[in-house]
Amino acid sequence: MSSRHIDYYFWMNSDWAYLGADRLEALAARQEVQIRYKPVDLPNVYSRTGGVLLGQRAPERQAYRIAELKRWCRRLGIHINPQPAHMCPNADLASRIVIAADQAGLPVAGLYKAILHAEWCEDRDISSETTLREILREQHQDADLLLREAGKPATEQRYRRYTDEAGVFGSPSYVYRGELFWGQDRLDMLEECVAAAT
Repeated sequence: MSSRHIDYYFWMNSDWAYLGADRLEALAARQEVQIRYKPVDLPNVYSRTGGVLLGQRAPERQAYRIAELKRWCRRLGIHINPQPAHMCPNADLASRIVIAADQAGLPVAGLYKAILHAEWCEDRDISSETTLREILREQHQDADLLLREAGKPATEQRYRRYTDEAGVFGSPSYVYRGELFWGQDRLDMLEECVAAAT
């Protein structure tokens, strides 16, 4: 495993993280760099950094988000529903499941992308344990094991540590050697930084 790594801070409700997910994986493969997956509690981050949750934003900002999402979906050839049936529910359990899988040495990329896909493309409620159990089974993961591990205090502590240590203010955020890149539209700049440091 490469000693070089990208710390990847993301919210399990982040439509932008979903749009950037495959490109981040491709970047890491090209540059032979490890991704350290760190789900965060974005509402908590916002409370400390001045961010505003989507539903509390001015109508103009909400409308512009939809316009930007449509542009990026066209550019990337990815479809998402900008206003799904269950938009941005509580993501704590989903986050802890991803952390539990990571700590167990299981594949994380496919799992977190499947959870994001469920919300943004399939109108599923990712705050529901039943939904998350279904997604785990679809991903051929041991749902009982990961839900049990997700409920342990150590997993919750790690989730809170990722949230507190992040030093970021939005999702997705990428940190490489102390330099922060916020947003999937900064992946090219992230790759330039990684390549220059080799």
